[in-house]
Amino acid sequence: MATDINRLAVDGISKGFPGVKALEDVSFQVRPGEVHGLLGENGAGKSTMLNVLAAVLKPDAGGIRIDGETVRPGSPKDARAAGIAMIHQELQHVPGLSVAQNIFLGRPLKMAGGLLVNRRAQETRARSILADLDPSIDPGRPIHELKVAQQQIVEIARALLDDAKIIAMDEPTSSLTPSEFDNLAALIRKLSAQGVSIIYVSHKMDEVFQVCQRATILRDGRFVATVDLTETSEDEVIASMVGREIQAEQHVSHAEAETVLRVEGLGDGRMIRDASFELHKGEVLGLAGLVGSGRTELMRLIAGIDRATEGSIEIRGSEHSFRSPREAISAGIGLVPEERKKDGIVRDRSVASNIALPCMNRFSSAGLIRRAHLRREATELMQQMNLRPPNVDRAIGQFSGGNQQKAIIGRWLAADVDILLFDEPTRGIDIGAKSEIYDLIERLAAQGKSIIVVSSELPEILRLSDRVMVMREGEIAGVLSGCDVDEGRIAALAIPKSKSRSSQRTAEPA
Repeated sequence: MATDINRLAVDGISKGFPGVKALEDVSFQVRPGEVHGLLGENGAGKSTMLNVLAAVLKPDAGGIRIDGETVRPGSPKDARAAGIAMIHQELQHVPGLSVAQNIFLGRPLKMAGGLLVNRRAQETRARSILADLDPSIDPGRPIHELKVAQQQIVEIARALLDDAKIIAMDEPTSSLTPSEFDNLAALIRKLSAQGVSIIYVSHKMDEVFQVCQRATILRDGRFVATVDLTETSEDEVIASMVGREIQAEQHVSHAEAETVLRVEGLGDGRMIRDASFELHKGEVLGLAGLVGSGRTELMRLIAGIDRATEGSIEIRGSEHSFRSPREAISAGIGLVPEERKKDGIVRDRSVASNIALPCMNRFSSAGLIRRAHLRREATELMQQMNLRPPNVDRAIGQFSGGNQQKAIIGRWLAADVDILLFDEPTRGIDIGAKSEIYDLIERLAAQGKSIIVVSSELPEILRLSDRVMVMREGEIAGVLSGCDVDEGRIAALAIPKSKSRSSQRTAEPA
């Protein structure tokens, strides 16, 4: 960072779509070797800006300079040639190909004559690049066999193949455990020391403050400020992002004595064994555990997605054996899934249509959908949840993650279920929408809904829960309540007993 010339200068970039001004006259600079955060709520323009930098989108106005020179890339290939690489939140690889083949995707090394791909040369070059990133990754291994964190490193290797000067990372840790984030952070610092500039987009403020030196804040498509993170508090950054202070509310219990859900000895013959617990009316039961402990698998059994091979589920004293999600829904259970885009929405259908999915009969007459009735109820629900923009006729895939989540929750309110299962309810959601989801969960509990919240973020578990149930290797390791609910006790229950003390120090509840 000795030079005064910025590695990247964004000058007055504007970009509009029909009815939406995604970016308006945005300017900021990134220094050589700097890790620079790009922050804002969903819909602030972060992804649009990254897509402009990567030449996926063409700006309506403004320009880009790299090392003082104006560049006008007409395609992602041109952007890579100019030194800009993009690592998307949804990793861009071909699962059936090897690591080396994915690194050289679209630009294979050819043998003499230029007809055949030189796979040996590709693997040798890939191994050389990976040696500095993660030498444990075998270039000849199919990429689908790697963990997400390793697949991400392959994306970085692809960027380094082009001698990238600037690497833009869009939500790089959305699927990583805390220890995998630590490894990524160490790699980012290494790239920074080599002079590579990193643009880092994340909703996780603790990560931003760990890895970034400065951050540019966007709100509603406009530049707000570029701040030095060593001189700025997290609360100040959040207030700039959302245009208001986010109040840290305390959890208020609405739990009653009535048992709504009783699970006894539930198992699936694979991961889940002998799961037994109760859920009460108005209660928020947090579900914690390490990644792979069986939290999602347990939710899928209760929601009727997977079939139980043993045990029982009782709802208000009536025993059920669900053979499908429809049967679970009829019994009053709704699941807000972990993989929102994959399992929670039909992207090309409207918000209203997505809300109606589990209860279409409510909005139908003689086999025909009463669209005015559906639209009216969907509009009323989404007004209560502050859907932005407030257009229930718009395709749900065009909304931010937080607004998609509101629509999924609205679906279960329309279906009038009594038991709500939230699996990672705020993953990939900005700080403002996260606060709204917390408030909504509290309101639902106050209305008498019974709720289970699975979360990889212990502060979230502590913020929302009346009691905390901890899973370990497919079994329920314990249930904590009252003053026993703290991070230390949760971690002690979550860590497998066979692990050594040194392993325990580095293991993370998730």
